[in-house]
Amino acid sequence: MALEYFSGFSTSMHTISQSLLYPVLIVLAIFFIYSLITVGMMLAEYYKRRKLHLDLKNVAGLILSLTRENISNEITTVLNNVQISESHKQVLVALSQTKNVDPAFRESLALKMMEDETIMVAKKLEKTDIIAKISPAVGLMGTLIPLGPGLTALGAGDIQLLADHLMTAFDAAVLGMAAAAIAFTISKIRRRWYEEDISNLETLAESVLEVLKS
Repeated sequence: MALEYFSGFSTSMHTISQSLLYPVLIVLAIFFIYSLITVGMMLAEYYKRRKLHLDLKNVAGLILSLTRENISNEITTVLNNVQISESHKQVLVALSQTKNVDPAFRESLALKMMEDETIMVAKKLEKTDIIAKISPAVGLMGTLIPLGPGLTALGAGDIQLLADHLMTAFDAAVLGMAAAAIAFTISKIRRRWYEEDISNLETLAESVLEVLKS
């Protein structure tokens, strides 16, 4: 009786694992294609960033030289001539409009906006981070699943069927590792870019807060 239950359980597990083969291969193909698309997007972003140049010391100096009375209009004028992202401009303009509020609230607002920008950066990196972490595991699934039928074919002496299953297993492993490597590289490069952007934004925000304090 125990052997019958074990045989039924083993058959069920085998059926479930084999039914996952095509979904796993489809997911691997999606991961790999998305990674290649993201490479193109990153290269476009790289060439766009090469044309941008932010003289942080000069801009911070301009902000510190502004008058408190008209800081909102003046900082808008300064930022229109500075090559930074629109979201960062909105943060600095929003801070410049808080000259009549409590300083403690102003600093809390600045901290909250910095956190929002950091969360936005994390969302941009989320997809490639996920692919970099789980693509090897999915590739391993795609490698192991065909080995069961492959071993069965080997026992039956069907070398051609064994070769087909091994080819599927190797292809899954290669796709998984390639997608993970590409996604990891993209995340690493973009994270360095965005951390630099956030650091620049923090410096400019501190300059605005300093003007509002004086």
